[in-house]
Amino acid sequence: MRRSSSALALPAPETGQRRDWDTLKTLLPYLLEWKWRVIIALSFLIVAKLANVAVPMVFKEIIDAFTLPREQALLLVPMGLLGAYGLLRFSTSLFTELREIVFARVTQRAQRTIALRVFEHLHALSLRFHLERQTGGLTRDIERGTRAVGSLISFTIYSIVPTLVEIGLVLGILVARYDWTFALITGVTLTLYVTYTITVTNWRTKIRREANEIDSAANVRAIDSLLNYETVKYFNNERWELARYDEQMQKWEAAQVRTQVSLSWLNLGQAGIIAVGVSLMMWRAAVGVTTGAMTVGDIVLVNAFLIQLYMPLNHLGILYREIRQSLTDIERLFSLLQQHREIQDAPDARPLEAGSCAVRFEQVGFAYDAKRQVLFDVDFEIPAGHTLAVVGHSGSGKSTLARLLFRFYDARDGAIRINGSDIRALTQASLRAAIGIVPQDTVLFNDTIFYNIQYGRPAASRDEVIAAARAAHIHDFIESLPERYDTKVGERGLKLSGGEKQRVAIARALLKNPPILIFDEATSALDSKTEKAIQAELEQAAVGRTTLIIAHRLSTVMNADEIVVLDAGRIVERGRHRELLERGGAYAQMWALQQQERGGEAEPA
Repeated sequence: MRRSSSALALPAPETGQRRDWDTLKTLLPYLLEWKWRVIIALSFLIVAKLANVAVPMVFKEIIDAFTLPREQALLLVPMGLLGAYGLLRFSTSLFTELREIVFARVTQRAQRTIALRVFEHLHALSLRFHLERQTGGLTRDIERGTRAVGSLISFTIYSIVPTLVEIGLVLGILVARYDWTFALITGVTLTLYVTYTITVTNWRTKIRREANEIDSAANVRAIDSLLNYETVKYFNNERWELARYDEQMQKWEAAQVRTQVSLSWLNLGQAGIIAVGVSLMMWRAAVGVTTGAMTVGDIVLVNAFLIQLYMPLNHLGILYREIRQSLTDIERLFSLLQQHREIQDAPDARPLEAGSCAVRFEQVGFAYDAKRQVLFDVDFEIPAGHTLAVVGHSGSGKSTLARLLFRFYDARDGAIRINGSDIRALTQASLRAAIGIVPQDTVLFNDTIFYNIQYGRPAASRDEVIAAARAAHIHDFIESLPERYDTKVGERGLKLSGGEKQRVAIARALLKNPPILIFDEATSALDSKTEKAIQAELEQAAVGRTTLIIAHRLSTVMNADEIVVLDAGRIVERGRHRELLERGGAYAQMWALQQQERGGEAEPA
């Protein structure tokens, strides 16, 4: 199958791993965005290498001149030759730095663009992917992969291409000026060195990939344990967590030792090949001088060329190892871009028109897993501006309705319509912009209270944020804090209580001001007094909006225009509060049970 060069359309390879050439081709579009900078940088590169190769040649002429008698030496070493030597030395550094200055923006922009596209793609993936992901390993893969993108581009343009240019120039000079055996020895040494390096490094890459897998697994365990800090403390399992982490770290230690041993073998082999090549070249040069075929300057020139070749060769070995590692890391990064978007806009998707919205579930069936269906033929309508409540025991499928309406998943059977349009025919952005939600499990950003409320509508003014906080009955609490709205809420909002987090979520949803509201157990973490205080505000916020209330506490849904009772994914009853009580069915039984649990506290019926 032919692969696209687009960075956003990366089909998964059949082997599960990207070929190295595919990875390099994927980077080309990012470089070609700055085509002229690349051309100018390569021009500077060639000039720098020409100057670098010319330095030993000028130095040879100077040495040959000084081997003559003193009087002749003074005549044959004009100041211009010495000046040329210094100028060439400076030119090498000048054009090398100019190349880096010109190319720096290319490297950094490519790194930034790829990171942004991965970040964007991750947000475009389905909820299923994010529920199944391991956050620690994912973040480590993104971090290593993004860094590797910059490293790979830099290694290729700054090191590999210059090294190849310099080797080509040196080989050409050796063939043109000296016996063919010099070029032969150099060519054989290069071939052996590169072959050995590639062979051993490919073997090492497997070891390094295993080490990366273990490293990511260890990171997953560490982050998972720290995110569940309170749970660890509740069960006094610090030693257990330490043992689990150490189990992974022992594997990591063994993998790192294997990596280092294999690196030592690689370095020893490279050093041996270079040593043999250098010795043969110097022997051949020495023979040439003793026979009179070469001058002392020639042997100095050959030696200088050997040094210039030795350094790139030694560097090339390091670079190849780093490039292989970078390719391994980028492979994992690009594999994220290959993740299939389970939920995508249709090619002809249109935006949802602004205004009031009527919601209808038509014979909706859904299953997270094909082996266990969650919803069966769910059918109800919420007219524009009305409130519908869905109640039922835990696991009956209530929260799944909200996820389907948000289109985190698509219904397997039936359809969900807004104003008569199937939501699959609408753009996801416009659909979600029309819905506000207060989820059962509120997770906040590790930022200020103000930021977390304003997140409902980032362009909102401070006065609007405060007004939303007042409506959610959390303003007075915020004002009692030393830093007020600038108070940091901590990781996942852990510095706030469950009720405080939920009131922040309510304020955030009210600030969004959408035509459709979803309250998914919106008061489940509140005490009875606070629940009653907020309930009136929620009902006021729902006026004029199409509202879906998902609740376990029946006291919160008494005033709904219609109540739907779910049991095992099926609608078993529907009607208003009083009607359902009079029927004496499932709803009436749930009501009686909850009244009993509340200690007989009277509730209006």
